[in-house]
Parts: sequence; structure tokens; C-alpha cells
Amino acid sequence: MTEWKFSQVFGEQTPGEYIQDCDILSAMEFDKNGDHLAVGDQGGRVMIFERHAGKEDLLEYSSRTDSGQFNVPQRQPPEFQYMTEFQSHEPEFDYLKSVEIEEKINKIRWCTKLNRSLFLLTANDRTIKLWKIKEQKVKKVKQMDVNSSVTSENSLLADRSYMSGQSELSPANGRSLEWTNKVNDTLPSHLADITDVASTRSRRVYANAHDFNINSISNNSDGETFLSGDDLRINVWNLEVRDQCFNIVDMKPKDMEDLTEVITSAEFHPFHCNLLAYSSSRGFIRLVDMRKSALCDHNVKILQDGGSRGSKTLFSEIIASISDLKYAMDGRHILTRDYMTLKLWDTHMETSPVATYKIHEHLRPKLPKLYTNDAIFDKFDCCLNVDGLQFASGSYSDRLRVFSCGTGNEDGITLEVKKDPNRKPTSQATSRPRRSSLSNLARGFYRQGQDLSSENEITCNLKSKLLHLAWHPTQNLIACSVGSSVFMYHA
Repeated sequence: MTEWKFSQVFGEQTPGEYIQDCDILSAMEFDKNGDHLAVGDQGGRVMIFERHAGKEDLLEYSSRTDSGQFNVPQRQPPEFQYMTEFQSHEPEFDYLKSVEIEEKINKIRWCTKLNRSLFLLTANDRTIKLWKIKEQKVKKVKQMDVNSSVTSENSLLADRSYMSGQSELSPANGRSLEWTNKVNDTLPSHLADITDVASTRSRRVYANAHDFNINSISNNSDGETFLSGDDLRINVWNLEVRDQCFNIVDMKPKDMEDLTEVITSAEFHPFHCNLLAYSSSRGFIRLVDMRKSALCDHNVKILQDGGSRGSKTLFSEIIASISDLKYAMDGRHILTRDYMTLKLWDTHMETSPVATYKIHEHLRPKLPKLYTNDAIFDKFDCCLNVDGLQFASGSYSDRLRVFSCGTGNEDGITLEVKKDPNRKPTSQATSRPRRSSLSNLARGFYRQGQDLSSENEITCNLKSKLLHLAWHPTQNLIACSVGSSVFMYHA
């Protein structure tokens, strides 16, 4: 069984520390090579972490063991360091619809790297922005070491050795060699130091194309287009065109009272630029080929779990909603996460998933309580490794669940995400009031301002939840967010 170990933490909270709502992390993503990690928060900020250049992938051979043999070298996990941060989105107000638009970062996606510059897409509820991050060589001027009791302009005159030297006669050429040597000894060996500084600039803003909250952005394998999806529509953009997009999926009915499901996640195929998949609140996965028609919401292939077609209840319909969808690198398998389970699908099998992994099955008898305090509407991310054989998702009490395909261990591995395993988990990271989402309002399931006093009847801590995580594209390294902290675990 794979053993997972703590690797790094950024911004760990101390016990009892108060976390502001704007500092809670809301999105994260590794770039294609795994050299950079982008993290967004509810305050509209984006932080970039880069892989430490001096870190070797392999440890050197250690000393001989008792049996006289050398130890096998172990692969060392990549180490990351802080690079830069910038303000991506600001709070806005739509005066036509009287709607406040939060600055919270919903999704982050890396674009193709060009000319040593990084490109990043960030999205809040209504607007998508393309950012360029470029490292520049900057000369940093160093100050001279002078006497602290005098100013830099008068330092030479204030030195007694220099003052005493003025009483001596100057040589014929008017230049004193003794003074020249003393000045050279006082000046630093170099006045400037060249350092790398990351500068960020907004290249394009893609706005005014979504009437509902954006829940997905995904780059196409052609390197030129990307999609953006909200509760009812999916649009395709060209990265070079900011004021025009093509609507390929529209699920909005003529009468909103006839609305039965909404879009929850969408993603392009990893290497076929004409294929994409999107999930719905009813637990369906629709596979789309853009070559068949301009509007792709009818000519689709639907994947659904035939084993869950039993008696329908209020809670069974809510927990069937898919909160996240990820394509495997082989392009054939899809990983989805709903409230209770993690499912692996084969796109050639439409009737049932290949495997189903239970995340927090002990909460199933508590669904009425979870509905009362709105925890049942929490949306958890999922991720998988490069070979598509290991999967991960989060749970309550800051738990990370990791599963492996074909091992026979359906329970997987559970990790409590914290640096010190002996320290008690903190529960001060309260979330901001839940926004009114169309996916909840359309079915009449949304409740607001519920009291969490009944939480003591549930064994896990509903306030501490691991919602967002990302798997390194080349190594067994998982980055996950807890409150305002980024934790990394390696295997």
C-alpha cells in the first residue's frame, strides 16, 4: 500500500487564529509540467508557487546497511517556494440586475507557456481574465556601509583619516594615491545585484457572456480556445478574441419552472479538440462532439449510474449532483465526485461506472441533519494521477481520501491534513454565508441562515472541510487547501 507523507505547508494557521473570509482558498491548479502551482482565494487574489530549481529528484545513495548493501535511492518530492501574488478580481455590482458580484476566484486554469512567460485564466462568478506572468531581471542597488551616526553624503568628510589626510600636500598631478585607496576600500565590492522578479499583467478580460455563476473553465488541446460553463450554458472562446464567444450548450427552458437540471462541471478532452464532457445536477455525464452540430445539448452520449435508479427521495436527488469532473490522461476514463462517492467511468460503458469509492458513508443516516444545516450542498473537488490509477478527494474534519484502482482496498487511505499529527484540529475556519446558487434554487432545496448547533450530533467537524485539491501532473504529490493554508503530501 502506498504510504503518504507530509511534504510542505504554506500559511499554516496557529491554534486559535482567526481566519478572515477573504483569506479562505477557493481554487488551485498545477501547470502542465508541474513547475508552478496557482492558488486563488475568496478575496480575489491569486498566489503563484514555483518549484525550487535547486532541488534534486533523486537522493544520493546512503551508507551501507547492516547486510553490507547500499540502500536504494529514493525519489525526493518536488519542493515549492513562493513566487508572487496579484489581485485578479474586485467586487462589482450589476446595476441592471441588482446583483452583487463577488471577487471570489471560482476556477483557475493554466494556458500554454510562451516565450518563458506564464499565462493563466482566472474566473469569478461572471468574468474571466487572462493573466501574463513574466520573470524579469532587475538590478537591485545596494547601500554603502557607512557610519550610522552620519549621513551618506558626509561620511567621507566625517572620517578622521580622510580629514587628517587633507593637511598633507598633494602630489604634482593633484591626485592623492592614499585617498584613492581609502575610498576604494570603503565602497562595497558591487553596487547592484541582479534578481528575478515576477511581473503580472492582465492581457484580456472575457465578460458579459454569463447570466449565471461560472462553475467551469477548461483549456482546449488546440492551445487556442477554452470553454466556460455556468448553470445553464457552455460557451467556447478564442484566447485572442475577448468580445465574442460561441454558445454550444444551452439548457435554459422557455419557462424556468420547467427546469429540471443544471450544469455543474465541464471539461475538454485531453487531446481531441472536438470532444468535451459536462455533468449535471441529476448525476448525468454528457459527452459532446462539436463536429456534429453547432448546438451540442441534444446530440450527446449520456453516462449514468444504472445501479442508483431505485426509489427516489429528496436527499437521493441532492446527493446525486456531480460537483466535479476530471478527464484521465488516456482520454477514455472520467473521474467524478458527488456528495457521497467518487466514481470512475469508462466512456465506452454508458450504464454504470467502472468503480465507486465511498467517501463518508457514515454520514448517510445523517442526511436530514446535513440538509438542515446546508452541508449537503458542499461541493468537493476530485483529482487523479497521471496514469489514472489513483484518485483523491476531500471530506470533513480536514480529511484527505486517496484510493487506488485494482488493489482490492475499497476503503483507500485517509489522511488528516495538518502539519503536526499530535495537534488537535482547529475549527475556527468558518465559511462565509452561502450564496444563492441556481442549482439549488431551481429544485427548491436551498435554505439560508440555518443554525449549526446540531453539528455536535455528527461525529465529524462540518466546519472544517477539504474542498479543493490538485494532483501533480508527473509525480505522486497532492496539494490541498484547508482554510487559508496549502498542504502538500507525497508518496
